[in-house]
Amino acid sequence: MKKQLLNEIIEKKEKKIEFAIITNLENGESCVFEKNKPISKNFEKHKEKINFQFEKKKNGIIEGTNIFVETYIRPIKVIIVGAVHIAQYLVNFAKSLNFEISIIDPRGYFASKKRFPDIKIINKWPKEAFAEIKTDQNTALIALTHDPKIDDPALQHALKNNFFYIGALGSKKTHANRCSRLKEAGFNDGQINKIFGPIGIKLGGRSAPEIALSIIAQLVSEVYNK
Repeated sequence: MKKQLLNEIIEKKEKKIEFAIITNLENGESCVFEKNKPISKNFEKHKEKINFQFEKKKNGIIEGTNIFVETYIRPIKVIIVGAVHIAQYLVNFAKSLNFEISIIDPRGYFASKKRFPDIKIINKWPKEAFAEIKTDQNTALIALTHDPKIDDPALQHALKNNFFYIGALGSKKTHANRCSRLKEAGFNDGQINKIFGPIGIKLGGRSAPEIALSIIAQLVSEVYNK
């Protein structure tokens, strides 16, 4: 690989830009591919297939060619609101996945470095915390506190900013009350229905690690549906 190409790859990784490395296995020629940007003339005729593979987040050889596509996907930003017991298991599951985790909780005795080593912790209320975090449609929110004073502002921010995944812990009754509060705050049914509540896929488990597993499974599923 040429030094110029390697430097370009390093720069894009540092800036967390989504791209792919396209390589002709027959002659070793490579280039960087980005969506909606020009591609090297030598790969132009395969652009449609390259783009399809890139959109599917797949690595591999394009069928019928010698072209290998290796995708580099921007880390998914996951914001956990509530440093509760379930959050500890969520963080453990997420460590081996392409997730960039932040925890918001104004309660310092819950959200501590001792309980969550090597994780970004913001000991502030959600409204203040989100002023410090750059979010976009590549962001997921997991609300776990059951406390409307903490969860509701976070859910409102996620809805307004069109997060690709929004989930909130609680029973059906808790979620119904939550939805009523969001309606009173001016959100419509279409927006509110984007919230996974109760959060997680139905595994039948009730322990903290089982609930965390159901949440992380649902999140991963939505990653590939966005």
